[in-house]
Amino acid sequence: VEDQRARWERKRSRTAKELLETEHKYLEQLDLVLTYFVTILKAKGTLKPAALETIFGPLETLYSASHILSLHLEKGNLGPGLENFCQSLDLYGHYAENLEQANKTLKEQLRKKKSFRRFKKLQETRPQFQGRKLEDLLPLPLQRLHQYKHFFRDLLENTSPDTPEYQKLAKAVKSVSEVSQWVQDIFDKRENSLQLLRVQKLLKGRKSQVLTPGRWYIREGWLLVVPSKGEELKRRMFFLFSDILIAAKPCHPLHPLNSNKLSCQAVYPLHQCSVDKVFGHTQSQGGLLSLSFPHKTLLLMSSNQQEIHDWYRSLTAAVR
Repeated sequence: VEDQRARWERKRSRTAKELLETEHKYLEQLDLVLTYFVTILKAKGTLKPAALETIFGPLETLYSASHILSLHLEKGNLGPGLENFCQSLDLYGHYAENLEQANKTLKEQLRKKKSFRRFKKLQETRPQFQGRKLEDLLPLPLQRLHQYKHFFRDLLENTSPDTPEYQKLAKAVKSVSEVSQWVQDIFDKRENSLQLLRVQKLLKGRKSQVLTPGRWYIREGWLLVVPSKGEELKRRMFFLFSDILIAAKPCHPLHPLNSNKLSCQAVYPLHQCSVDKVFGHTQSQGGLLSLSFPHKTLLLMSSNQQEIHDWYRSLTAAVR
């Protein structure tokens, strides 16, 4: 037991030391943005307060919270330091929510204002920036949040459960995990919106309304449609979402406007669909899926067995 305790203590000390060292580095980087951008821009009035607030969000408050944390860590007050710091963790969620708008506003102001363009360029050439641009520094808090999650977990794992600090560390791990999940959800939603928009732009025709609230993009790919009567196989592009399956075919390559687009052939709602593997269970080449809808059965084929298996998994999950 004594050996185990000593091992825990060594690991814990190492992690606490690394947390403090990386916290100092993080503070230095935040300080660059605050000193060379926020403070000077406020003083000069180059940007309107609303634009300044949108681009930099709660960066000053994040800096203060980290500064207080580093002071606690320097004194070895790990438990109280993290407990106090966790009260500011929500700021990271708000920062993530604002990041897309921050980047948009930054681009807008650079396009509109020559004085801001010149100022930004000048600041970024300073040696302290080491060739980094403001755009590289703005996502830093979210990268740091990801690091906190690992540091806090390591500290908890190497703390004896019967010490007073254990409960404080457990709380800190729970808080940072919740905020990390919140941030991940923001990014997932954003990525999903981009995917929906991309597919909407690919498809021509009014039949396909892809941008619908609550809809999630799952996958896409080429599959062969097996016709009911003995016609030849039709190669179609399929887009699978959480509630519908879209079948599309390429537009004519010589079409003046839509040569690189796809024409929507059919939209299949998934709420009354059942999916079966007709073959593709064995190690044979390729496979065949049967999708049954109230008024239609769709047979989809691929020569790649792994692909058919992946489609089967995705379709059954979406239908469920």
